[in-house]
Amino acid sequence: TSRGILTRFIEENEAELFTLTARDAVAGELENTVFDLTGPGKLFDIRRVTVVADTTGNHIAEGRKLSGLIDRFRSEEDGWWDDVLIAEMIGLAEKTGDVTKNPVTLKSTTFEQGNFWTAHFGGVYLLRDLAHPAAISVGPKEKLGALPIRYLFDLEDRNQIAHFLELNDLVEPIVNARGLDAAAVLRQKMDFILVDAATRLGIDTGAGTRRELRQVANTLGQRLPEEFQGLAALLRWVETGGGWPRITSSHPSYFYTLRSKPHKDRDLVNMLLAEMTQLDIRQLFICHKELFYDLYRGWPEAKKAYVADFLAREYQMDKDGTRRALFGDEPPMTPGPWDRDIVDVVGPWGAVRRERG
Repeated sequence: TSRGILTRFIEENEAELFTLTARDAVAGELENTVFDLTGPGKLFDIRRVTVVADTTGNHIAEGRKLSGLIDRFRSEEDGWWDDVLIAEMIGLAEKTGDVTKNPVTLKSTTFEQGNFWTAHFGGVYLLRDLAHPAAISVGPKEKLGALPIRYLFDLEDRNQIAHFLELNDLVEPIVNARGLDAAAVLRQKMDFILVDAATRLGIDTGAGTRRELRQVANTLGQRLPEEFQGLAALLRWVETGGGWPRITSSHPSYFYTLRSKPHKDRDLVNMLLAEMTQLDIRQLFICHKELFYDLYRGWPEAKKAYVADFLAREYQMDKDGTRRALFGDEPPMTPGPWDRDIVDVVGPWGAVRRERG
C-alpha cells in the first residue's frame, strides 16, 4: 500500500528529510513504471514504485545542481580561479545550505512492491509475492477476464479467501492476538453493527452510549444481525469460557474475528479485512479511507452523526495509540542520523586544493 511505501521512504531517508524539513515543506508523489493500464493484466507489470519528492523551494534539485558544480570545482585544474563557477556555487549554497555536511539528496526513492491494492478495474488486491499467490477482485471476478495468476477470487468467495489467508499465514483470531483486549474490541464492533441496524430501521440510538445500545439490542430482538450474534457468542466465550463458538468462513461474522499478523503486508491485509467487514467503521476508516468516504455518503444521517462523533472522540485524540491497540506495534524504525559517524570537512564544499597542480 502507499502507506507502507511512504513509511519505508521516511525510514530510509530520515536524516535527509530531517535536514530538508528544517527549512521547508517536502511534497511529492508516487510513480510506477506502467503508464498504460489498458487491461487488468497490465497490473502484473507493476513491480517498482518511485517516490518523487522535493521541497516547495526545489532544494533537492538545487542541491543536485550544486553537487555537480562542486564536482567540477574539485576536478577541474583551474576550478579555484573560476570566479563564475565559484559565484554560482555561492548563490546556490545560499539556497541549499552546506550540502557536504547536510546532504539534500534522497538516497532511497525506489521500492519493490509485489503485493498491492489498486482502485483500477473496480478494485483489485494483487498478492503475488506469497507462497500461494492470488488476486482478489472487489467486483465480479469474471469482469477481469483471464489473468496470469492461478487463483482469482472476488468478495463473494468468502471460503476461498479465508483459506487463502490461512494458507499463507496472514491473519490471526483477535482473541489470540498478543496484547489485544479482545473483549473491548468485540464489544466495539458489536456497537458499530447495532448502530448500522438501528439507523437503517429508523430506531433511535440516542447518544450511542453502551446502555442505550443495549436497549437497541433488546428492541431488535430476533432482528439482530448475524454479524452481531456471532461476535456476541465469541464475547461470551472470552468472558465466561464454555464451549468454543463455531464460526466458519461462511458466517457473516467470520472476518470480523480476524486481524493481520505482523508481517510486511500487514496494512494491505487489514485493508482487505476492512473491505470484508464494512460495518466496522473504525477499521474501515483507519485501513481503507477511500471506501469509508464512498460508503459514508450513503449512510443515514443518524449513522453519519454517530460515526463522526465516535471518530473525533475515540480515534482522533490518539491515532497512534489506537492503531497499536488494534493492530499491534509498527515495525522498528531504522537508526536515526545521531547514530552515524560525523566527518568534519573544510569549508562548505569540502577540502580544496590551494595550489595549482
